[in-house]
Amino acid sequence: MKFIGWLFGLESVTSIDQIDPSFAAPWASEDVGPFWVWLGALACIGLAVAFYLRWQPKGSLAARGALAGCRGLLLALLLITLADPVLRLTVTNIRNPLVYVIFDGTESMLIEDEWSDDQRRALSDAVGGLAADRAAGVTEPDAARDPQRDPARLASRLDFLKAFLGRGDERNWLRRLQAERAVQVQPFIFDGAASSRLRRLSIGDDVNDMTTRRSSGGAIESDGNAGRIDPAAIAGQLTAEGQVTALGTLLEDIPQQLGSGNLAAVVLFSDFAHNSGTPPLGSSANSPAAKVGAPLYTVGIGATRAVDLAVDLQTDPKMKKAERANIVVKLKQSGLEGRAVNVSLLARRMSGETATAESLVGQRLINLPATEFTAVEFPFTPQEAGRFEFVASVEPLDGEVVSDNNRAAREVNIIDDYLRLMYVAYEPSWEWRFIKEVFHRDKLVGLQGFRTFLSSSDPRVRESNVLFLPSLTPKRSEFFASDVLFLDDMPQSALSPRFTEMVREFVGELGGGLVVIAGPRFGPRELLGTPLAEMLPVTLDPNARLRDEREFELRLTTEAMQQAFMRLDENPAENEKAWKNVGPLPWYQPVAALNKKATALAVHPFDKCADGETPQPLVAIGRYGKGEVVYLGFNETWRLRKKFGEKYYRQFWSQLIYRLGMSHALGDSKRFVPRLDRQQYRAEELVTFSVEAYDENYEPLTEESLANRTLRAELLVPGPGGSTQVRELAVPLLRKGQFEARFPVFVPGEYAIRVQDPVTERFEERRFDVTSVSAERSRAVRDEVLQRELAGRTQGRAYDLTNVENFLDDLRAEPRIETKTRNHALWTTPLWFAVIMILMLGEWFARKWIRLS
Repeated sequence: MKFIGWLFGLESVTSIDQIDPSFAAPWASEDVGPFWVWLGALACIGLAVAFYLRWQPKGSLAARGALAGCRGLLLALLLITLADPVLRLTVTNIRNPLVYVIFDGTESMLIEDEWSDDQRRALSDAVGGLAADRAAGVTEPDAARDPQRDPARLASRLDFLKAFLGRGDERNWLRRLQAERAVQVQPFIFDGAASSRLRRLSIGDDVNDMTTRRSSGGAIESDGNAGRIDPAAIAGQLTAEGQVTALGTLLEDIPQQLGSGNLAAVVLFSDFAHNSGTPPLGSSANSPAAKVGAPLYTVGIGATRAVDLAVDLQTDPKMKKAERANIVVKLKQSGLEGRAVNVSLLARRMSGETATAESLVGQRLINLPATEFTAVEFPFTPQEAGRFEFVASVEPLDGEVVSDNNRAAREVNIIDDYLRLMYVAYEPSWEWRFIKEVFHRDKLVGLQGFRTFLSSSDPRVRESNVLFLPSLTPKRSEFFASDVLFLDDMPQSALSPRFTEMVREFVGELGGGLVVIAGPRFGPRELLGTPLAEMLPVTLDPNARLRDEREFELRLTTEAMQQAFMRLDENPAENEKAWKNVGPLPWYQPVAALNKKATALAVHPFDKCADGETPQPLVAIGRYGKGEVVYLGFNETWRLRKKFGEKYYRQFWSQLIYRLGMSHALGDSKRFVPRLDRQQYRAEELVTFSVEAYDENYEPLTEESLANRTLRAELLVPGPGGSTQVRELAVPLLRKGQFEARFPVFVPGEYAIRVQDPVTERFEERRFDVTSVSAERSRAVRDEVLQRELAGRTQGRAYDLTNVENFLDDLRAEPRIETKTRNHALWTTPLWFAVIMILMLGEWFARKWIRLS
């Protein structure tokens, strides 16, 4: 059957169930077209017979008859070829399951774990004796004389993996997988400098490798054992050059590979030390793990426990001068229970050409508890403004596998400024009154930071009272100096085109925050037809009207606890109690839908959107350009004050404006904002330095407005003996208002880049570190929790090298039988070509045999 399928140009055919011939050429596919084709074919045969029997007397009658048959059939086939013969075939084929085997190729695979004697013996048995022994330069007598020279002690995670894959006995896992389960196996490795990149590996034999690739693409759909795997060749291709482990990106890349439509399982060998990019797990069906489309079988490489202490530093990116803040140093320990460690926190100012001397914020001697995580708080009251770097560190301890993670640094901007809030409403409401009071007493805002525009207020009051803005559209320099804009219930007639366009620019281009509060009088439908409508995290309904038929209690979504302003208390039960304090709400403003990229934080308990499935969003947040927009479908949050006074009400609004306002430069400093894509780089990496630059009127700077058509900058590079070298740097225009420069760094140390503001001619400075240490070295143990979660979420299983052979029994992958009906051009098949060649050569040889000219 395979040979018959090949003749018809088909591969991997189990059976041909039906054949229906027809013609595809327009002239031959009409009602009487086939009649004329066959009549023409018979005429060709008749002409050939007449030619040989009448005009070729030489040779016997039988020989001339055979020649006439060959010539007639050949002419007939050529005529039929012009008619484009097509076979409508119904075929059955078998698609053997495809298994992706993916290996971790990041630097953490070079970590040499500490194992107990029992663990080493189990691992040595699993890998069939460590193939890395000779590479480590250790002979068997050496290991016998000195246990510390045991190859298993010197081997890295990658050594164990290579030995496991390359073992040459009958227990080789890859060979057994292909032979016993009759699957197609395609190996990959993931690595990369800034993200995880999936790369296909050769299976060893060029011919077999090509067969496997064609199978993955769907051209060859069965006979999974046709391409024999060479495990040693695969092991020889494994490297550990990747600088980050971005498991979320890796999982999103798997469905994009050729052949993934026939994917039965994914086997992932890794230490699962995720440290970059999208989290692999999520609560939604769109999480990277859910997108794989096949069970994920995870094989853990590396120890789950090790003598290690990792330091992490948590602090807000901005602090207010003269206000007390808590800096949290988190310690993650393994195998160090009861050990005493000295935790120190240093601060140094990063302004000026060089950093100032370090000052000690605090030092604490603690005994590490049995729990994995320990938090140490250091109170800190900044006495001066500027950019500061905080460094938390612990001296390396005896027996630590990795000591590079004993230090953590964070840069913080200490501001001597306030948030500028602009509240726009048609008339006073309870929400307006209480929000005004809260922020007047807020040290981050105060009397200077809160300004309001009430459309219904007396113009004389707006002119005389400093609380009020005289105009909805002040000068651009004043408008864009705001940090958060509140838009309460307003009629469309009161929203000028200039105002709506400036709001769009304020949020989308300058990263400002916008809070839209739906009121009972006009409603959000008033925003339809303005640029504000497309900025919202919800889709407006032009026919929607206020719903006040029955009272209801809002329901928090699972995503609400991820937002600080929705967490009125860290305890989920107390948080739920605090929101219950709002009580039954009498009304809300409905919308058509929640936007795809937005997140609903509170919803209606039973009313649905236009699709009949999505709950009506009451509190939603979404990004627009560089900024964020929060939508409230009611203006009744003042009810949070009912039992607890301002406690929860202040918590909600203070955290909300902190989220929207402190995420970008404050006030008029957002006019010229230098940024680095990261604070820490590795040697030989590219640094991306960008500047968002506007003139005095917040119009984007262009090349024409600059003397040298670029921004002037200086790069301060660490030199020998602690010296600093200054290099001139030009930051060219990327697009209007956006400048960007990229440059490599080679020498580890502390760098600084200073760029001149062409308006004020002052220099803005940003500092960064260059190290020779990869993020892969910041964690010494395998993340067993993530490994098991990934397997559990995808109906897979979790293993390690000592029990991964169980995968052969756990894999549930059967060949898939498919029946397909398709049109196949007959004249393109090997059968058609073979028949024509046989007829031509047969006639030619016969003429030579009987000596016809």
